[in-house]
Amino acid sequence: MSKLTKLITHPRIIILLAFLVLSIIIIHPRPFSSAAAIRSIEKGSPALQAGMTSPDPSASLLSREIILAVDANPTRKRTNHSAAKYSLQSGSGNLGYRSASQPGIFQKNNRPLEGTLINSVDDYYAATSGLGLNQTIVITTDAGRYTLTMPASLNHTLGSSDLGINVYDMPTSNLRKGLDLEGGTRVLLKPERELTDEESSLIIDVLERRLNVYGLSDIIVREAADLSGQDYFLIEIAGANEEDVRALIAEQGKFEAKIGNTTVFRGGGDVTYVCRSARCSGISFRRGACSKTDNNTYSCRFVFSIALSPEAARRQAAATEDLDVLENTTENHTYRYLSEKLALYLDDKLVDELNIAESLQGRAETAISISGSGNGTTHDEAVANALDKMKTLQTVLTTGSLPVKLSVVKADSLSPIMGNEFLRNALKVGLFAILAVILIVFLRYRKAQIAIPMVLSMLSELIIILGVAALIKWNLDLAAIAGIIVAIGTGVDDLIVLSDEVDDEEDANYSWETRRKNAFFIIMAAYFTTIVAMVPLLFAGAGLLRGFALTTIIGITAGVFIVRPAFAVTIKTLMDI
Repeated sequence: MSKLTKLITHPRIIILLAFLVLSIIIIHPRPFSSAAAIRSIEKGSPALQAGMTSPDPSASLLSREIILAVDANPTRKRTNHSAAKYSLQSGSGNLGYRSASQPGIFQKNNRPLEGTLINSVDDYYAATSGLGLNQTIVITTDAGRYTLTMPASLNHTLGSSDLGINVYDMPTSNLRKGLDLEGGTRVLLKPERELTDEESSLIIDVLERRLNVYGLSDIIVREAADLSGQDYFLIEIAGANEEDVRALIAEQGKFEAKIGNTTVFRGGGDVTYVCRSARCSGISFRRGACSKTDNNTYSCRFVFSIALSPEAARRQAAATEDLDVLENTTENHTYRYLSEKLALYLDDKLVDELNIAESLQGRAETAISISGSGNGTTHDEAVANALDKMKTLQTVLTTGSLPVKLSVVKADSLSPIMGNEFLRNALKVGLFAILAVILIVFLRYRKAQIAIPMVLSMLSELIIILGVAALIKWNLDLAAIAGIIVAIGTGVDDLIVLSDEVDDEEDANYSWETRRKNAFFIIMAAYFTTIVAMVPLLFAGAGLLRGFALTTIIGITAGVFIVRPAFAVTIKTLMDI
């Protein structure tokens, strides 16, 4: 029997090969793929109304919905269809073979794709720029065909962002990159008091709902703790900036609507529906909605509709039943309203006071309107401020309040450009480290029977670590990469111990089994020492070092129980020991 046949039929080699194959299948590398994938769909957007949905955060990255074509003029007449057909294969590297600037008709699996073919994020933004009010646009993805209608009115120039589709380059594998490598925001929150398990679960639920309201995906919200026992909440959001989320998640969001001293409804359970579409929310551009104040600033009012639960509507009816009716007469109209106003409080601060129409007196009305205002030194600044306040109120009314106030302990934001730069640098450093180790190993042993299996073992350990990370959907950030380097470095040390035991001529009188046991005694002692050292790091720094500790533990465990035994068998077979 040849040495190669003896190797590949050995149980330990078979186990190693099985783990390598499974890891590669789970990682599913596609290094040359290029496409525009959907990262998230914003709430209340034309895309959501058309039936598009945000991807499931728990699904594999390569299952993300891909945009194939965009047709900004779906009503135009088509001519010479057969002359402009191209083949599209979603499993290939590129999803198309032509410029986005040349609209036409294409086919994918004999299904026509009309409009502009989308091969990249740049193609998508080029195809969706310069949209008009009330314009219809058709977007074809690998999951279906959607007809979107742009808003009828907006205060700014329409563009790709108004569709409500957040796109990004299609991932090239199922490996999830952390914020350090992809860009995004990480926020560490500290509760003002000790929490029960039920309160912790409620906080995670409310935070996730608040972030999902904005259509954000790739969200991680989890509990964390430091070695002193202090509880924290760690939030990581890929593709978002700090300004988008900091105020939203730090506010307790206790919303109350009062008439006099009576609370008639609260955000969350008492509110069954909050309008976020342009049809029933936004800046009212009727006369007087935006005006200049006495101190030369601008003020704009927003309005949106909500629906109350029957119980909240009955409380409102009871609170207004005995109120007096007042009148206010202008040049053209006489307004009749109740003597008490509906006061809106957010985190115990008065946000606005609204007059209650006479028609609502004593009526259990479930459909009401909420309004407020925003100020600014310019008209555009006032509009933006009003819209920001409106979105905050809508979010709080939709998701409810947190059981306790959270304070921001640490907030980090990294742009995608910097993330890509970090990734390139990390790959360069990792490649340099591997090459350096390979060179030293060859110079030290000068025996291919030892050096080549050692290098292959090192690469095998790397693949298994990445496979496990993809399986458990762990985000690989700089700390995790550092853990991988430590695990591989520890693995090389173990392989050197094994090799020295085998290659030591002074121990030639000892049997192979004795030398192997001596080596593994040292390896196991080092393994348990490293495990003991890594366990505290799972909790140190409020969990910010968990990636380092976890990848290190995964790497040395896979190495000790899978890679090292296979390496020992390999060098025993190749050196005829």
